[in-house]
Amino acid sequence: MEMAGRRMKTFIAVVLWACIYLPLSASQGLEKKSLIFPTKTSTSYVVLEPKEMPSLSAFTLCMKVASESTFNYGLFSYATTHHNNELLVWYKSSGKFTLYLSSTVIHFILPKMDAQLRHMCVTWESEEGLTTFWVNGQRSFEKVVNRKGNVRGGGTIILGQEQDSVGGRFDANQCFVGEMADVNLWDHVLTANEINVVSQGCGCLGGNIIDWATIRYKSVGNVKIKDNKDCMD
Repeated sequence: MEMAGRRMKTFIAVVLWACIYLPLSASQGLEKKSLIFPTKTSTSYVVLEPKEMPSLSAFTLCMKVASESTFNYGLFSYATTHHNNELLVWYKSSGKFTLYLSSTVIHFILPKMDAQLRHMCVTWESEEGLTTFWVNGQRSFEKVVNRKGNVRGGGTIILGQEQDSVGGRFDANQCFVGEMADVNLWDHVLTANEINVVSQGCGCLGGNIIDWATIRYKSVGNVKIKDNKDCMD
């Protein structure tokens, strides 16, 4: 009996060690799935792991989102060792959307977030610095930011939290609470027709960097992965 007790203690110790020290294994693909972030916390998030995250001289980032949060939060956080806001889409409760590209920042005033799931995109290209937000296939006017700049590669992509350092230093007062789906990233600017198609579909056109249908990901904490009801037959 004593020997069995020692074995059980050893087993429990090994399990606890594995839970604390071993990295989480990645899952593959979120086709027709939504991420639900149900509570305000600094410990729940999803890491996206594209096969390659190159430097970008242009991009299109799209997602479906809904949130009733009354505080400010990050929608998409990409951090590198050079800058924790290498590419950050930030929302203020006033309805102002902010795009951070390293040390450059630009603001857009768009319809406030609410409980209704909306499709959002932001496009940027380096040559002229032209930047546009799109909501449900409708575009804002163009603004200029980070002309002749680039987005550095090799960083960490996190949904649900805003990175104050690469992969960490989260603040519960900056977390995303709500539903998120169809996060896709391309290394070029999509045409207006392509964005319109993407806004109406369910993964019909995945990004060549982040493809929601095939992306490797790690879910940490209290994140629910549910069927996207917009995509159910």
